Amino acid sequence: MALIHKFKQGNDYYVIDVNSGAVHAVDELVYDLLDEDKLQSKEELMAAFKDKYKVEEIEEVYGDLVELINEEMLYSKDLYEEIAHRDNAKSFIKALCLNIIHDCNLKCKYCFADEGEYKGCRKTMTAEVGKKAIDYVIKKSGPRKNIEVDLFGGEPLMAFNTIKEIVDYAREQEKIFNKNIRFTMTTNATLLNDEIMEYIDKNMGNIVLSIDGRKDVNDKVRVRCDGSGCYDSILPKIKKMVEMRDKSKQYYVRGTFTRENTDFFEDVKHLADLGFEEVSVEPVVLPDEHSLSLRREDLPVIFEQYDKLYEEMLKRHKEGNEFKFYHFNIDLQGGPCVYKRISGCGAGHEYVAITPDGEVYPCHQFVGNEEFMLGNIYEEGFNEELSSTFKKAHIYNKPKCRECWARFYCSGGCQANNFNFNGDMHIPYEVGCEMQKKRIECAIALKVKTMEE
Repeated sequence: MALIHKFKQGNDYYVIDVNSGAVHAVDELVYDLLDEDKLQSKEELMAAFKDKYKVEEIEEVYGDLVELINEEMLYSKDLYEEIAHRDNAKSFIKALCLNIIHDCNLKCKYCFADEGEYKGCRKTMTAEVGKKAIDYVIKKSGPRKNIEVDLFGGEPLMAFNTIKEIVDYAREQEKIFNKNIRFTMTTNATLLNDEIMEYIDKNMGNIVLSIDGRKDVNDKVRVRCDGSGCYDSILPKIKKMVEMRDKSKQYYVRGTFTRENTDFFEDVKHLADLGFEEVSVEPVVLPDEHSLSLRREDLPVIFEQYDKLYEEMLKRHKEGNEFKFYHFNIDLQGGPCVYKRISGCGAGHEYVAITPDGEVYPCHQFVGNEEFMLGNIYEEGFNEELSSTFKKAHIYNKPKCRECWARFYCSGGCQANNFNFNGDMHIPYEVGCEMQKKRIECAIALKVKTMEE
């Protein structure tokens, strides 16, 4: 099991103590002396590096390393495994993906949801189902005060009037039950107009606006039913929506990169050059046989893009012209709570998705796969055994994750991706893991460098 992780970013050397999360910016000497699982004896290191470093240099550094080990900032022990295995506390739902509509006015070529259909017929949630879903999550939230509801699709704005009814109802209920319901929305931006934008700005804690970057990239995959692209139509709307948001209100301009644009650094840069300060361009997840899927042979090019992005973000930080990239956001001081570090998003026990028919699934990516149905909003029954399976699918029950240095950053990866690629939530989606690890390294290096400024 890796106890530390070493990596080089640009001309800089870094060491992460896996269990404590301590990050050390080091020189080449320290980098060379450390192994992933232990510190060798001084004599062994002197013999190994006698031709590269002076004896007194090794002796001085060795003493510093022993001190860090004694302070549990290197090779520290894992304090979380026992907590994870002994956790039998009841779970309460804190987040809900409300699939407002299983339909879409675009036909994105990489869509995981069958262009909005989710392996079934096109369907729109009624206001009655939406209100019942709000009742459901309030009841299932137990003592939790804060609840997040993501309005999702297909394209949720195709059911704008229904959304307004559901939100109004939720505002009434949160007062009655002393809850705080934060709404978010993911939209392709095609239906935005002044009325809708004013409503979204007022009522959504976060808004995710989909655009894939450069016009030629976007219009090749994010297409309308007639095959035409949407870039020229959505860009002015997205710009206007973002301009309405003040600093206290969150947004993300979000794209997807595929095998068609493994040079996605150019798409991130394009969005940043347009003035967007909150950007996310994420890897597509598709079966290997799909023409747009990302495969292991694409990784060297993808890693190069993340390196370019790191350098660009560092340069813009120094110039005072920075932007945030979602996958490079990282907190080196506090970081996520212990449970999130172990278990991730909480799909299936703290987070669920509800369909237009009121069916309950572990998350939106399991919708339509009936073996993963947890229940429905009209019945008291809830598949506690399946929910428990999701809760227990944490890093300590995933053999490959137990050995991985990144386990406390990725929390074992996406359960849906793991299952869809391997037929087992406990086996990670390896191409996704490799990209994640590269992003974590870049994010840590960027945070360290910008904190030094």
